[in-house]
Amino acid sequence: MGFVSFAGRVLFASVFLLSAYQEFNEFGVDGGPAAEALRPKYNVFMKHVSSHLGIVVPHIEMKHVVASTIYLKGFGSILFIFSSSFGAYLLLLYLALITPVMYDFYNYDVEKPEFAQLFSKFAQNLALFGALLFFLGIKNSILRRQPKKKSSKSKTN
Repeated sequence: MGFVSFAGRVLFASVFLLSAYQEFNEFGVDGGPAAEALRPKYNVFMKHVSSHLGIVVPHIEMKHVVASTIYLKGFGSILFIFSSSFGAYLLLLYLALITPVMYDFYNYDVEKPEFAQLFSKFAQNLALFGALLFFLGIKNSILRRQPKKKSSKSKTN
């Protein structure tokens, strides 16, 4: 069971590792294509947040956002492979921050083809989020189920 669990974690983390590796190779001086794709979606998301919460969100360079997502995905997945809860939390943080921004299906009409594509990607990230929560739940329940040493009672005759 140990090898199967390790292989499953490697396959799961490969989604994040390969993505981080590709973004790292394309990063350049301005964040690469990932920053270009993120910039308009981030601006729309921040307008929604600003209008609903009434606060002004400071300007953030997209290359810094992309660099932090590369770190979260890369470091988190490497730790996750070795069954680290901290790695799972880093991947959860990445998914929680990037999913509603990048896959903004809620900004499109249902009849548009972009809606179906974005909703599909959103649901996929939601499933990854759930798998990470499942991993953390199983890991925590195993730690709690450690058998306690029974103290042997001396027999009185």
